[in-house]
Amino acid sequence: MQFLYVIKTALAALIAHRSRSFLTVLGIVIGITSIIMVMSIGSAAEAIIVGELGGLGAETVVVRPGKEPSGPTDFAESLFGDSLKDRELEALGRKQNIPNAIGVAPEILVPGGSISFEGETFRPVILGFSAEFMRDSLGLQLSDGIFFDETDIHNKARVAIIGGRVKDELFGTSDPIGKSITIKGNKFRVVGVFEKRGQVVFFDVDELVLVPYTAAQAFLTGNNYYNQIIVRADSPESVDRVVFDIQATLRALHNIDDPADDDFYVQTQQGLVEQVSTIIGIFTTFLTFVVAIALVVGGIGVMNIMLVSVTERTREIGLRKAVGATDSDIMSQFLVEAVFLTGFGGVIGIFLGTVLSFIVGFILSQFVGLAWQFVFPVSAALLGLLVSSGVGVVFGLYPARQASRKSPIEALRYE
Repeated sequence: MQFLYVIKTALAALIAHRSRSFLTVLGIVIGITSIIMVMSIGSAAEAIIVGELGGLGAETVVVRPGKEPSGPTDFAESLFGDSLKDRELEALGRKQNIPNAIGVAPEILVPGGSISFEGETFRPVILGFSAEFMRDSLGLQLSDGIFFDETDIHNKARVAIIGGRVKDELFGTSDPIGKSITIKGNKFRVVGVFEKRGQVVFFDVDELVLVPYTAAQAFLTGNNYYNQIIVRADSPESVDRVVFDIQATLRALHNIDDPADDDFYVQTQQGLVEQVSTIIGIFTTFLTFVVAIALVVGGIGVMNIMLVSVTERTREIGLRKAVGATDSDIMSQFLVEAVFLTGFGGVIGIFLGTVLSFIVGFILSQFVGLAWQFVFPVSAALLGLLVSSGVGVVFGLYPARQASRKSPIEALRYE
């Protein structure tokens, strides 16, 4: 029996039972669709985060408390570590310690904070930082008002710069400059409004409330430590030297001889990009593994339906053998049917996954404000086709073998 005839026969059998064929590959369709979506959305998320991190500038160095995270579950120690305080900030700010640094600023994230004004309430991201340092690092500009300065930081002034959405939610069309908002029971006077910018690095500027880090410590957190300290090198070429000086300064300050005992870690922008890529890769791999279970379930469904099909077509098998079809011909026909079923399911899954990923990206870019770019995962599509066809071979082999081993005499007698 020519292989082309085997293909035609297999297609005719599948078309004759269209509904059953579709239901058979539904698990394959769902599995491949999910894999395409996970890979596409993961790649797009990685691209947007890496792009935002690059916006900090190649000369930016970040110092964080605790041990350097080795996985996504290790960030709690860094978030709540207390090894970076005023003396560390002062040491890093001395020119003799870090000759190539042109700016140092600590950062404090105020957790679970809400703000209010005359009965209106909003939950923004509240950050204690240096407004001028943020302006220089991220290029943020104001649509109204002024940046608070080092004098305000020194005096622990209760002043704030708010994002565009914060202004719209609390003040509507009225001018917020000079008015006081309430943050955790403390009054802060609004001195500026950021231009609408959307997502920048890990926060949305439009939903940001920026206050002096000294005021954040004194009135909002009550802590005497910093979540991280940002250092700017005088050039990208000086970053490695700055990293070395930071490590040497903090180890001397903390009496650390062995780098393995460091209670801080230093990251450059390249390091952050690599870490984010690694974390997203881990999550993507994990989700892909979970989704792969659907393919196994779908493969078992294919095997069951093919076994039913073999039973239903026993007389057909007997007739084919009676007119000269060999065991190999029968096995090839049923195996080709299984591969066609799962391969077709893979194609449908790739199409659906691509469409749904595009829709998700469109929603995120149009209604959430993210600079989301749709990414078609070519490697995932090729892998999906390969895996779906492989599932057909693996789970179709047993039914095909059962069909080929039927005796023609017994098959012809089957009712």
